[in-house]
Amino acid sequence: MKVLLANDDGVFAPGIRGLFKELSPHHDTTIIAPLEERSTTGHSLSLDKPLRIERLEENIYGCTGFPSDCVLMGLGHVLKNSRPEVIVSGINRGANLGQDLYYSGTIAAAREGTFHHVPSIAVSLVFNSVTEEHLYSVAATAIKWCLGADIHRTIHPMTLLNINVPNIPLNEIKGFKLTEIGFRRYSEEIHARLDAREREYYWIAGIYEGYESNPESDCEAVKNGWIAITPQALIDRCNKDYSELANCIERLNAKYFT
Repeated sequence: MKVLLANDDGVFAPGIRGLFKELSPHHDTTIIAPLEERSTTGHSLSLDKPLRIERLEENIYGCTGFPSDCVLMGLGHVLKNSRPEVIVSGINRGANLGQDLYYSGTIAAAREGTFHHVPSIAVSLVFNSVTEEHLYSVAATAIKWCLGADIHRTIHPMTLLNINVPNIPLNEIKGFKLTEIGFRRYSEEIHARLDAREREYYWIAGIYEGYESNPESDCEAVKNGWIAITPQALIDRCNKDYSELANCIERLNAKYFT
């Protein structure tokens, strides 16, 4: 299967490289990702400046644009004559749970693929501290299993899958779980500073304060050791019958977590 990988952490990030390493032996895999970090850039597109793309290694390209630009460069240029069958964005460094998906460049890349009728998946590794070991291989294995189970064939048009993987060893994960979008709470702190010329500048300093209780949410699932698979419908008329996806998740759990 032909797979296009993108992200918002940049082409050299360990998450996307780990995903490439895991998928390449099984699929025709290409990376097109930003040359610099583009986290929390949302669904930005470079309409007012030219883009450049650089071949770094075989099947690995760096692009000067945003995550959505990278997907468009893949569909309209690099893979123009060999269209990918699925797009995977990630593995993101940190959670994309709840309403965070609206800020995320990782989600934006998957959303751009969905807009162009390519089944698209975003995947993130959820950890509590930047100092803890980041188990990208666990998330990469989960995505390999999902693609092996043809999960992309269960994705309805104009819908993407947002997958969040807890940062715990594989043998501690309880399984895959179909979830809905939760809600995370942040403070509204703004920190004021003075520069060397005594002029004020500001940092947005909102602190994560937990999530709203909902046993069906992606937030709850990840906290309890599950891999959260959350479909996001992009337009109101999308088919929201996820029974086929639920059946695929049931098969995955039966194969890998029993």
